[in-house]
Amino acid sequence: MAPLESFQSRSFRFSLQILRLYRRIVALAPVPQHILNQFLRAGTAIGSNLEEAKAAHSKRDLAAKQVIALREARECRYWLRLVLADQPKLAPEVEPLLDESDQIIAILTVSVRKLRATFAVQVTGAVLAVVLAARVIFHGAF
Repeated sequence: MAPLESFQSRSFRFSLQILRLYRRIVALAPVPQHILNQFLRAGTAIGSNLEEAKAAHSKRDLAAKQVIALREARECRYWLRLVLADQPKLAPEVEPLLDESDQIIAILTVSVRKLRATFAVQVTGAVLAVVLAARVIFHGAF
């Protein structure tokens, strides 16, 4: 069994596939440049944000970078769907990328939810500690 590919490596590979599809569409299909630029920007931003997340200085910062990557993945999926609807002949190249974008979205969604759940527990615990401390202080004052 082959070792599992890291998520950063997988997102880099996805970005490379997006770049290659972009070049192919520019050469062969009459798709408006604005759409192609948005598609290229969103598709390559996923990996760059995940790369930046590796240097996050806190879990909150990590979650913020992953949320941005998730938004970019959803936007990329939208542009892929639009290109496919406009140029059905590109289905053999676009459909695997749509599938991969769905998987990236699913992975990032779970990751962001887990990170946010960690924050909720931390914040709840901190609020409880403040409330208990305030009760002790105010009870002692009366």
